[in-house]
Amino acid sequence: MSGYAKRLWLEEELGDDYRWSYRVSAVLFSGRSPHQEVDLVETPTWGKVLLLDGKMQSTEADEQVYHELLVHPPLLHHPNPKRIFIMGGGEGATAREVLRHRSVEEVVMVDIDKVVTDFCSEHLERNTAAFRDPRLRLINDDARLQLEAAADASFDVIISDLADPLDGGPCYQLYTQEFYSTVVLRKLAPGGIFITQSGPAGFLSCREVFSAINATLRSVFPSVVAYVQHIPSFCDAWGYNMAFTDPEQVPLCAGPLDARIEDRIVCPPLSFLDGETFSGLRQLNKIVRMALTAETGVYTVSTARFIHGAGVKASGLDS
Repeated sequence: MSGYAKRLWLEEELGDDYRWSYRVSAVLFSGRSPHQEVDLVETPTWGKVLLLDGKMQSTEADEQVYHELLVHPPLLHHPNPKRIFIMGGGEGATAREVLRHRSVEEVVMVDIDKVVTDFCSEHLERNTAAFRDPRLRLINDDARLQLEAAADASFDVIISDLADPLDGGPCYQLYTQEFYSTVVLRKLAPGGIFITQSGPAGFLSCREVFSAINATLRSVFPSVVAYVQHIPSFCDAWGYNMAFTDPEQVPLCAGPLDARIEDRIVCPPLSFLDGETFSGLRQLNKIVRMALTAETGVYTVSTARFIHGAGVKASGLDS
């Protein structure tokens, strides 16, 4: 671990025929849990970077953009969110953003990997306070099992911050129609809202999984809102799908959304999201709109789609 040099670069495969790479200035931690490899590195461009199985999960430079867009739209669209369930989210940033809402009374976060949650609670300084918040109940277990065991209509908002649907990975079954209809929908209280990160959503990549996740949710929920934002460290636009149980629910306009941000969220101010920004994120380009409209594929265990997800660890990281 101490044998790295300035020439150490990490590579990540974005497809069968292309990769991207970034220089590592320090290896802060390198280890393995029963579930995956866990690394924390310092980089000149991205600051601290958390990697799982060699794949970039989060960076200091832009994680707030990703997490603000995952958390605040569903909580702000709910009239009074009190009980929140997070699937995944082991680094603690999702819980951090949820706990900024004054109305929140309980957050149940279920991440299977205790090594990751223990490590992040100690070493990711932005998130350490969230792990100590008495409103947070952290459970290291299978998220599906814990959600299934919860009473029906238990949660106002359910957030899926799971790993991408990778071939052979553990999470793809939590993107299926069966899971959404028999578990997620039942556990949401009346007026409840579900959101999931939905993978790459650029005009070249939106058909990999984003459009199918959107179609799957539309087959279960009466109203689904898709939005997209470029995340620089992911090297692509990233998709989100927010699903309402109330068929009359519609996205808030900029003014009312800004008013809720002002009333509900404790300081400091959000770094990225406001009403005008959210209105813009929902204006998808023509190619992505057409992909969502034309999509007929629905996620099931037997018909799931997968994205390329291999991280390639440079040899110096293990030294």
